[in-house]
Amino acid sequence: MPDQNDDQAVTPDAANTAGGTQDASQPDPFVVLENLNAENATLKDRALRLMADMENMRRRTEKEVTDAKIYGVSNFAREMLNVVDNLRRAVSSVPAEAVGAAGPLKTLLEGVELTEKDFLSRLARFGIKPLDPQGKKFDPNMHEALFEMPDESVPSGTVVQVMETGYAIGDRVLRPAKVGVSRGGPKVAAETLN
Repeated sequence: MPDQNDDQAVTPDAANTAGGTQDASQPDPFVVLENLNAENATLKDRALRLMADMENMRRRTEKEVTDAKIYGVSNFAREMLNVVDNLRRAVSSVPAEAVGAAGPLKTLLEGVELTEKDFLSRLARFGIKPLDPQGKKFDPNMHEALFEMPDESVPSGTVVQVMETGYAIGDRVLRPAKVGVSRGGPKVAAETLN
């Protein structure tokens, strides 16, 4: 007859589990927790970087769209500046004595002047404005110097003559103004340059 204590015999595996020691096939829960925390931190870092990249791309795209709206007409506008120049030349070529006389030439001149003003106002609606450098300090970013003129009455480097009007669109130069610059006058003080 079997002993009653035999039914309750303890196996070595059960003794290890009951005694608190882990089976070699089961991972340590602290190691698992540390691995999960590290993986969580890595995934959180990736998610934050991805969100930052997406925000940067959104801002860049918004700026590109805004620039396209403002500067998209630049090439067309640059070509149209020749029309404005030709209208100005037409008005300038009429002799002064013919301007005051009544008749068809005066009517034609008024029509050309009105066309020029209308054309300039339409360009202004798209942010295209003329540059007026007369009497200002020469700026190589906005002006193209064609010649230098000796002039002792103004500081050296001052625009004394505008040969061709320049234009800007937004904050960019569409076409630099072609100018004559003074030479030989007093030097401009550093405070007046800023």
